[in-house]
Amino acid sequence: MATEAQTRSYTPAELMVAAAAREIGDGEVVFVGMRLPLLGFQLAKRTHAPGAIGIYELGIIRSTPAPEPILTMGDLPNLCRAQWLADTLDVMSLLQRGDIHVSFIGGAQVDRFGNLNTSYIGGMAPGRIETRLPGSGGACDLASLAGRHIIIMPHEKRRFVPRVDYITSPGYGDGAGWRQRAGLTGGGPAAVITTLGVLRFDPDTGEMMLASVHPGVTVEQILAATGWPLRVAPQVTQTPEPTAEALAILRHFDPQGFWTGS
Repeated sequence: MATEAQTRSYTPAELMVAAAAREIGDGEVVFVGMRLPLLGFQLAKRTHAPGAIGIYELGIIRSTPAPEPILTMGDLPNLCRAQWLADTLDVMSLLQRGDIHVSFIGGAQVDRFGNLNTSYIGGMAPGRIETRLPGSGGACDLASLAGRHIIIMPHEKRRFVPRVDYITSPGYGDGAGWRQRAGLTGGGPAAVITTLGVLRFDPDTGEMMLASVHPGVTVEQILAATGWPLRVAPQVTQTPEPTAEALAILRHFDPQGFWTGS
């Protein structure tokens, strides 16, 4: 007998993209990022946020969706009729000016206060480095300076740890007030969209808490996949499934399922 997940008409990645798109407000300036956020921006533009502006790290600024499918931000359709073809310095300067409302980033590890590690597993002390990761790129800037940022990553116990081995991209540090004490002008992480659910942050403590579970996932599964006693919101909801319209748009922009296939 087919399981509930097998009978659904969408993939887990399509569900995550739809959830990411809902984090974008109409008229907002969005630092898009790679992989699933590429599609999340396209979906938001075609549905509830036609006035959103897309900023891409290579220096591309778009007020319209790319006319054809793209696999990376530098693909030619993403350059076609862009508002501005500049360079990385130009778009990072917009970030430093406080012009970016929301950004999307990921990481190898995340902790209870939304700090991300994309640098070292095991820490960077001599003899402790187990794995060297790619590093920050622009992620630290996005986490520090964007009005808010959205984290997208797989939900696994080895990734959701009590304290990251190294802070590449800051969340709420060690809790409430840390960002202000550190002089960070950006608002910090607003949500974590995972393969199992959506988590948000307590405005008083800065601590992550479970807000919604994806269809077919239980709260217990998420707690078991988290490396600390995860707080649970008083009323946990179910993540909305992608609509037929959303799926049609996603499959137009990712016809081969490069990013969203099973």
